[in-house]
Amino acid sequence: MTELKEVLLFAAKEAGKIIKHYFNGTFKIDNKTSINDLVTEVDKFSENKIIEIIRQYFPEHTIISEEVGELIQVSDYQWILDPIDGTVNFAHNIPICCVSIGLLYKGEIILGAVYNPMMDELFFAEKGNGATLNGVPISVSKKSEFKKACLVTGFPYKWPGDSHLHPIKVFERFIMQGLPIRRLGSAALDLCWVACGRFDGFWEYNLNSWDVAAGYLIVQEAGGRITNFDGELYNVFDKETLATNGLIHEEMLFLINKENG
Repeated sequence: MTELKEVLLFAAKEAGKIIKHYFNGTFKIDNKTSINDLVTEVDKFSENKIIEIIRQYFPEHTIISEEVGELIQVSDYQWILDPIDGTVNFAHNIPICCVSIGLLYKGEIILGAVYNPMMDELFFAEKGNGATLNGVPISVSKKSEFKKACLVTGFPYKWPGDSHLHPIKVFERFIMQGLPIRRLGSAALDLCWVACGRFDGFWEYNLNSWDVAAGYLIVQEAGGRITNFDGELYNVFDKETLATNGLIHEEMLFLINKENG
């Protein structure tokens, strides 16, 4: 496990150096599925560096990455990475973006790192050993009064067909409670900020595995709870994500699934 951890952290930091180097600079920007679904050449530079490092030490491992897809090998290990989570922020010189790398072993996530090089914040978790921010242990908030919660969410490029789960309708139900809600533009950081207690809860629809793999473990190891919108055990390949401090989870589930009002 020690070598796996060292390689994961090394890859996250090296990719972070690339992101920081180009931040506020000049780089090529392209579109993917829509006009605002962006990818930059820096995403690819970061991704190439991470893959190069993983391949150097573990050439037999499978890699799943946002830009190149799945590089399949016959292995029990799967690296799931997002070279820049929050690309739109990065492209607009907003310093809320990060590298996200998670490692699965036989389908279970065992290591996760999320690094925002502009804020120099490195979140890390190892299965069964807790979560840290820059090496200092972190935990979710202790807030139990839902009416005092501070929440964060995101909006997908593709909307769910189920009308009562439409992101705008769900968002409306929350803001009608008078709750402060933020939208950072990086699901990986949303999860980490729940893990360290800055937010009490986060929900979003239609995320991908590379958005959540590392943050999922970090929330769990910080004492939080993460499920789908039915309250069922979470899988990093799910399309519904609800992460909380555990104390307000049921109330958030109720509002997400409420069909009237």
